[in-house]
Amino acid sequence: MSLHSNLHEPPKPGHQHAAFMNSYLDALTLVERLHRLLLDVIKDEFERVGVLDINAVQALLLFNIGDNEVTAGELKTRGYYQGSNVSYNLKKLVEMGYMHHQRCEIDRRSVRVRLTENGRRIRDIVATLFSGHAEGLMSRGVLDHQGIEDITTSLRRVERYWTDQIRYIY
Repeated sequence: MSLHSNLHEPPKPGHQHAAFMNSYLDALTLVERLHRLLLDVIKDEFERVGVLDINAVQALLLFNIGDNEVTAGELKTRGYYQGSNVSYNLKKLVEMGYMHHQRCEIDRRSVRVRLTENGRRIRDIVATLFSGHAEGLMSRGVLDHQGIEDITTSLRRVERYWTDQIRYIY
């Protein structure tokens, strides 16, 4: 059931706020649904290629780490994985041989991680999947370059607005 089912009716004339509210709630629902769908698409791709020991969240972690060496805190600061336990997933990825870990020499409490060869293989599978998506979206006329730029610009504005709400209102 939608979060806004009681508001999801045509606005009465002169009620721009209600119309905007309906569209805003639709957008929120869509963002959440798209994220879950992305995880399902990644999971299906890994099942297709026979990689069964890693989940979609872990695969995205590997993809986003890429060639960098990072800490769990840095991943959280960058805005990734707020809804998942980053430390747990990083620990599992180290145990499964997808990442190396090493204590920071400056702050011994902090651990830096980087991908192993196996981790880079997983990252490459995700990169190939995303590249195929980009090609398919363009070739089928789903989105052109300007369309994806418009979406990205709008989402960044919402991100900035929400970030400002956290920093300056509360």
